[in-house]
Amino acid sequence: MTPRVLFVSNGHGEASIAGRIAEDVRAADAGAVLDHFPLVGTGLGGATMNEVGPRRSMPSGGLVAMGNVRAFARDVQAGFVGLFFAQLRFLREARGRYDAVVAVGDAYALGLALTARAPVVFVGTAKSAYVAPYGPFERTLLRRAVDVFVRDERTVGELQRSGVDAAAPGNVIVDLLRADAPALAGKWIGLLPGSRERAYEDGVRLARVLRALGERGEVRGILSVAPTLNAETFARALRDDGWDVRDGDDPQRLHLTCGGATIVGWTGTLGALLRSCALVIGQAGTANEAAAACGIPVVVLDKDADLGASWYRMRQRRLLGDALELVDADPGRAAAAVEELLNDPHRLDRMSACGVERMGGAGGAAAIAARVVAVARGRAAA
Repeated sequence: MTPRVLFVSNGHGEASIAGRIAEDVRAADAGAVLDHFPLVGTGLGGATMNEVGPRRSMPSGGLVAMGNVRAFARDVQAGFVGLFFAQLRFLREARGRYDAVVAVGDAYALGLALTARAPVVFVGTAKSAYVAPYGPFERTLLRRAVDVFVRDERTVGELQRSGVDAAAPGNVIVDLLRADAPALAGKWIGLLPGSRERAYEDGVRLARVLRALGERGEVRGILSVAPTLNAETFARALRDDGWDVRDGDDPQRLHLTCGGATIVGWTGTLGALLRSCALVIGQAGTANEAAAACGIPVVVLDKDADLGASWYRMRQRRLLGDALELVDADPGRAAAAVEELLNDPHRLDRMSACGVERMGGAGGAAAIAARVVAVARGRAAA
């Protein structure tokens, strides 16, 4: 029988990871039916999977951390409660339809995936022993999965000591970075505003830092425009902030200048963008971690008054260690800190080495996919 696999993801970066694993599942079994149920957002996960189930974009973009009451309240106002029960109903009605379910994200995604009553493979992206360990309730859920894959060996050790049989075969984020040619020749400063709705606002903030650097000399930045975002919206926001839009205001060829600073927008793969960068300034999640995995120093603006966003940034700082530099959000002070960093090759080398060490190596997608195929085939044949 043809194996049927459902991927359940809980965030934009998680959907990308699910899509990458799905590609290797497809390579191992060309006939497999692969569906994707994004608990957050729409149009995610790539062309390898069919999107299914009730889904809707939420104001938080899935980033609802502990204590983030305001973000959760906005999601509730946008219909989160109704969406939650619709998603739960979909998974319950999916019982018997799939041979394996792959939950990518956190314990929330795993808990919902378990309601489909099929063997669940868990790919934990949200937690690490470097940041915060899985708690007692989370470990109880993890024990119900047929396989548990986490992001590093330190987390494997903690989980195994508590009776959870986990493995860390490689970081799928590294597998996302294909061996593409660099997006642009030379070395640029990458601007990574993220993939959620707030990216337009964050893109303006990042561009202000580049503009302040341009007051000290010529500088070039390459702005990541995620597939969930619109280049024309970025162009409009940056033009309103004083940037000149060139190339006939073509929204698909974003090219802006202001004084000594130039920004080129990039809608292609993240890997190609990162191969053009000497350093990135980012407010992103997965993209920041991908940069660190490539050995590229990451600079983050310390601007988050929002409790949940501050919690998330603290988590990322602990995860990436010395690969991430937190700087004052004021454009002038941030530019001075970036300039100082660029003029310190020994510090750049330390940040690069730390990022590679913390993020781990490639190969995780293929290893996880092989296990997913084995589980699904076994169930389909039963």
